[in-house]
Amino acid sequence: MDIRRWFVGALVALCAVGCGQFGVAPVAPAPGSPTSVELERLLAEVQVVPDRPHPGGYERRCKPGQGCVFGPAWTDDNDGPGGHDGCDTRNNVLAKQLAEVSFRPGTRDCVVVGGTLNDPYTGKQIPFKKADANDVQIDHVYPLAAAWDLGAAAWPPERRIRFANDLDFNLLATDGRTNEAKGDKTPAVWLPPARANHCFYAGKYLTVAVQYELSVSEADSRALQGVARTCP
Repeated sequence: MDIRRWFVGALVALCAVGCGQFGVAPVAPAPGSPTSVELERLLAEVQVVPDRPHPGGYERRCKPGQGCVFGPAWTDDNDGPGGHDGCDTRNNVLAKQLAEVSFRPGTRDCVVVGGTLNDPYTGKQIPFKKADANDVQIDHVYPLAAAWDLGAAAWPPERRIRFANDLDFNLLATDGRTNEAKGDKTPAVWLPPARANHCFYAGKYLTVAVQYELSVSEADSRALQGVARTCP
């Protein structure tokens, strides 16, 4: 294992416990967060592997000659929730997650042009405007590149497309800069900026892993165990 990744993962796990030894007070989990018992149950169900493998072959982009291993971005042509409803996945996520949603006239309540996001990663209220669409992005809680490495490379294309567009389990609207900072990082090296949202995020991550039978690395498991100990 890369010693730098191990060290960062260890720090994440320590801070997840509350960072008390560093003089940082514990933070109450956000309302609706899973309990420690619920997270421990998920941790017991998920398969743990020593480290994240790198089988190769991952190519997200879909231009001619590119792999397109998870299908075109935000395609409506999928067999998951919201699939084949005439709206692309991004607009479905925004419509589901934003408050005070407004739609572009004539799109049959499909194209979201405004609303307010209660950001699940920063805890902030973020206004959404279609003109500044990049300010709010859609995150794959369990990143696509990580999923490829930890099991999805062996899936049939239809299952990968469903995973990439799964409204119920794996997609969250969030602050654009936070999403870009996260990239394809897993819990060993990344947790939401708002510590109050760690329990929520851990529950989402583990639920996706269990639902799709994806593994987590030992470092990720340690970090998530640390989060679980802070939950109610």
